[in-house]
Amino acid sequence: MIYRKPTFNDIEAIYTLINTYANDGIMLARSRNTLYETLRDMIVAEENGIVVGVGGLHIIWNELAEIRTMAVLPKNVQQGIGAEIVRRLTEEGQLFGIKKLFTLTYKPGFFKKLGFCEITKEELPHKVWKDCIDCPKFPNCDEIAMVKDL
Repeated sequence: MIYRKPTFNDIEAIYTLINTYANDGIMLARSRNTLYETLRDMIVAEENGIVVGVGGLHIIWNELAEIRTMAVLPKNVQQGIGAEIVRRLTEEGQLFGIKKLFTLTYKPGFFKKLGFCEITKEELPHKVWKDCIDCPKFPNCDEIAMVKDL
């Protein structure tokens, strides 16, 4: 398995991977435009030339970042790929001085195994919600908020 920063050539694979889950209602959709804008935030897992996983680290505010855009091809789930992506994103965040990570997820069990704790969404700073205005579920968010202190 190769873990690396994505390139423009990976956008279509990332888009398809994320939106496959989004179509099933277990992940928020991402537009191609958003993927291009956040390309530098992401890490991909590649196997035999195929993107099999993706995740992003989005810096929100002073010492606070979000783990987002997490997806692994269904046939590659439970192989440690997602956990390794989160581990690498965490290390990257620490290089910036990030002290707290959070995620909004439909898969709390995955993040709990990685040391995240469930919190109420109201415990997150208001700055976190700037992207939510574009979400089709706004203002009735049903994702679960989780945090991890570094």
